Formats: sequence, C-alpha cells, structure tokens
Amino acid sequence: MSRNFTIGWRCSPLVYVSIVAALSAPFAASVAVANPQLMSEVDTQAASEVSYANFQQWLRDFRLYAAGQGISEATLSNALDGVRYRERVIELDGYQPEFVRPIWEYLDTAVSSTRITNGQEKLADHRDTAQQMEQRYGVPAEIIVAIWGIESNYGSNFGDFSTLESLATLAYDGRRRDFARGELLAALRIIDQGDIAAEDMKGSWAGAMGHTQFIPSSFEAYAVDGDGDGRRDIWDSIPDVMASTANYLDRAGWQTGQPWGIEVRLPEGFDYAQTERRSSAEWRNQGVQAQQGELPNFDSAAIVVPAGANGPAFLVGANFRAILRYNNATSYALAVATLGDAIAGREGIQHSWPRDQAPLTRDDVQELQRALNRVGYSVGGADGVMGPNTRQGLRNFQRDQGLIPDGFATQELLEQLRQRSQ
Repeated sequence: MSRNFTIGWRCSPLVYVSIVAALSAPFAASVAVANPQLMSEVDTQAASEVSYANFQQWLRDFRLYAAGQGISEATLSNALDGVRYRERVIELDGYQPEFVRPIWEYLDTAVSSTRITNGQEKLADHRDTAQQMEQRYGVPAEIIVAIWGIESNYGSNFGDFSTLESLATLAYDGRRRDFARGELLAALRIIDQGDIAAEDMKGSWAGAMGHTQFIPSSFEAYAVDGDGDGRRDIWDSIPDVMASTANYLDRAGWQTGQPWGIEVRLPEGFDYAQTERRSSAEWRNQGVQAQQGELPNFDSAAIVVPAGANGPAFLVGANFRAILRYNNATSYALAVATLGDAIAGREGIQHSWPRDQAPLTRDDVQELQRALNRVGYSVGGADGVMGPNTRQGLRNFQRDQGLIPDGFATQELLEQLRQRSQ
C-alpha cells in the first residue's frame, strides 16, 4: 500500500493489508443498539446513507455495540468517555494531491543520505536486538530497520493523534466508515487486553500506530512481545517494534537467506508486456542479466520497471512480495529494499531515472483512464490512481500502437489517447 506513490487514505501501510479482513467482520444486526440499522451495515455505500444527529449519538450507539461484542465497561469508559470528533482527520481523509508523485522523487526522500546515516546509527544502537529478531524470524536486521525508517523516520514521526479519536471520527464521517468501525473495535480489544492504556494509544490520523505504523487489526494479528514483559508495546519498546515488524514479514512469506531482488539489464527487444512470474533460469534464457554479479536463484520472480523502459529494471522475488504485503506499492517496497541495502553498505540503484518526464496530475490520470475505456481498453472506474488494471490497459494500448508496452504513463501517451478517443 501498490500504485505509484500517492497520498490519500494511507498513513499506515497496513491499512491496505488488513482491509479485506476488516470488511469481513461487519456489525451484527442482532445486537440491541440505539440504531440497529447502522450497526448492521456491511459496506461504505450503505453506511453513507445513514445519518446521525451528531457524533455523540453515533458514539453512544457504537458503545452499545462494542459492549455487546464483549468489551468491558471499564475499557469503554476509559477509552470512549471524552472522545472528540476531529475535523482535521476528515480534512486529511479527503485530501487528494494534485500530482501523482514520480517514484524517483519519492525515493529521493525515502532513501536520502540522512535517512541512510540515521538508519546505520539506529542499527548500531540496537544491533543485538535486531540480530536477535533476524535469528528468530529470518528477516535481515537492515530490512527491519529500513521499515522503521520509512514508516516513522525511526520513531521521530509516528503521529500524536489519539487513535481512538481518529478512528471514531472516520467511522462516523470518513470515506471508509465500515473499515474504520472494525478498526475502532480492534483498538478497544487491544486496550481491553492490557497492551496499552487508552490515553497512550497514539499514531497517525488514519489510525496507524507506533514506530512501524500498525493499524489495530494488524496489531492483533502480528504484534509480538519482544522484551518479555507480557505486553505488546510498539510505542515505547524497540524489541517489541522489531519483533512485530519481523513477525509480520515472516508471516507474509519472507524467505530466509534470499535477497529481495536485484537490478538487471534487459535485452534488446525485451517483451515488457510479460507480467508472469518465472524462474531466474527462464529469465536468464531470455537474456536478462544482473547489473552487477549474477542473478539470484529465484523459483518465482517478476521483472519490475517502475518508470518504464527508460528507467531501472529489477528482478524481484518472494521477499519483495513480502514487503508488498506490508504496503502494496512498488515504490514503497523498492524504498524499503534499497534503504536496507544502503544501511548494510551495499550499492544502490545504478541506472538513472527518466527525470525529464513531467508528472501526470490526478486529473490527467483520470482523463487517461476515461480515454482508455472509450477506445476499448477497459480499465474500470476513473479514480486517478495508476493501479494494475490501468497499467494493463495502457500496455495493451502501447502494444497495439507498436510502442514498448511498459505500462508507464507519460504526457505523450496521454496526448495520443486524447487524439484516438476524440
């Protein structure tokens, strides 16, 4: 949480990982609440049709529901008494940047020299803990530290919003009300279990918490007591932070001893329309070569060209996919991977990025999607996000026009589509 890097709902990468689970646990209609209609809604569209006189009425209804789900009265009082509607949260929830940020601009910030240096210092400060978690879960210490750096700049910026107020506000008035309601209930369970006091549950405006930005449902599923004190504390315990992060990646399919991937050189005439995973041997037979050294021995790997044929190319395996489970964005996974490499002292990306390409605005992407639909390349709704359907439709268009089908959207391609769709 992937896509070209965009700013929107996400403040936690785990929001996207857990949304399906959250949506699968809707409010039970049988619970006796002040407004049973709301508490039985299963999707955002239906929820949006329900109105409340005010936030406090909604909160009273939710409190009755939470009690019916087994949350203790003591927790409900400690957690929900005095909870406020936060207008700033709704402002941030509705924010959509004008420009879709190019991946090289994102990486310039995410893998800056300062972040690399700070990451090396953090690894040195917590080396014993990081190595312990590496031995326990098989995830390299530098990758654990890299996620820490990307998510909260090593704990310097994981947010000071009350998680309860953020989620209650989003559940009442946000774009994903059903999802936020599920996360709010998960937050109450965490408090009820004694992992954190209500007043100490802090994080981003979107409900992501702690050093490595777990949302409540992901905390329940993956957080680990790393220091043995009987609590899972991703706010103040670095052993818990590192153990929880490593456990998440381990559960996501991390393969011990394998690299995340490698930068590669693609042969002349390479078919960029290939989206299937193949073994390293199969890619080697097509002429794919490592930029430096030899290709890793992957059983199942994909070629990734996040900036099209004129940018760097990567062969990525199971561990890259594990990082994508943390946040399903190629830009995010590449940032974690390359920051980890840099922290460990390995070389970074060799091929230059096509920095001369003007970024598309969100409106541009919507226009591109509508144009693709009009000329017969169905990509779904025009949401302004360069998701997999849009990229596949764009690849098909490029192929039919005799262009390199790399799925990379440019102003030039947009202009061609404008002319074709008129």
